[in-house]
Amino acid sequence: MHEGQWDLDVGTVGRIVADRYPAWAGLPVRPVASSGTVNALFRLGDEVVLRFPLAPDPEPSAVERIRAAQAVVGRLAPTVDVALPELLAVAGPHRAYPGWSSGYRWLPGDPVDPDAVPTALAEDLARFVRALQALPLEGRRWEGRWRGGPLAAVDTDVRAALAASAALVDVGPLEAVWADALGAPGPRAGTWIHSDLMPGNLLVRTGRLTAVLDCEDLAVGDPAVDLMPAWNLLSGAGRARFRSAVGPDEAAWRRGRGWALGQAILAVPYYVDTNPHMADTARRTLAALGTS
Repeated sequence: MHEGQWDLDVGTVGRIVADRYPAWAGLPVRPVASSGTVNALFRLGDEVVLRFPLAPDPEPSAVERIRAAQAVVGRLAPTVDVALPELLAVAGPHRAYPGWSSGYRWLPGDPVDPDAVPTALAEDLARFVRALQALPLEGRRWEGRWRGGPLAAVDTDVRAALAASAALVDVGPLEAVWADALGAPGPRAGTWIHSDLMPGNLLVRTGRLTAVLDCEDLAVGDPAVDLMPAWNLLSGAGRARFRSAVGPDEAAWRRGRGWALGQAILAVPYYVDTNPHMADTARRTLAALGTS
């Protein structure tokens, strides 16, 4: 998917496990099919999943970010009724992989199917978003990541992606959505945000949300970022229930549309040939934005 990405196979991961995760040496290694764009996933036995960033990062700050995010997860977990990633181990660079990797407890469930969204998912997801927004900041603030700051900071990139996508989607209505989002007042204050509530990061069982994955990018920023599921997953009555249950003001809802558009329009031309699932999710998001 990405120029210069680092690809691993089962045999190589087995050698890394033996050297860097010796307590798990000998467990069967299986690649995990995923529509994700940042990490390669491998399951060890039944209880562990390893995450290897496709762009290896050898810097100590990488593991510091992983552990800092897990500390926030530890504070959030008692306040929500879904499972969250539990960090079990981290390992430094290896001769076969020049960056940090991490091991988490495997969480059961199925990624939510956008074509068969459970009725209760809107309220389940809204409860998670509200709990995350209510978590005390403890002095943290926006740290400059592109998701969570002013939408204007990505205006040039979004407009370039709109132009590049003219042959793929109807960009006229989307340009109007983007202009409206840019004109919305900014947030009164930042909150904790997940920042990547994509369908593949939400697990369901028996019609209910049971787990939220990929919490390594928890950050403080514009709470409107976590409204993106209203368009990348929900539709019609589900979108209305989610909006009512989260309770954003009109400005946040407008910014939420902008965040959903920004993520999706950047994904369409980038992943159209390399990650069909991500491109399809992006198209679905843009179609919802163009009509809602």
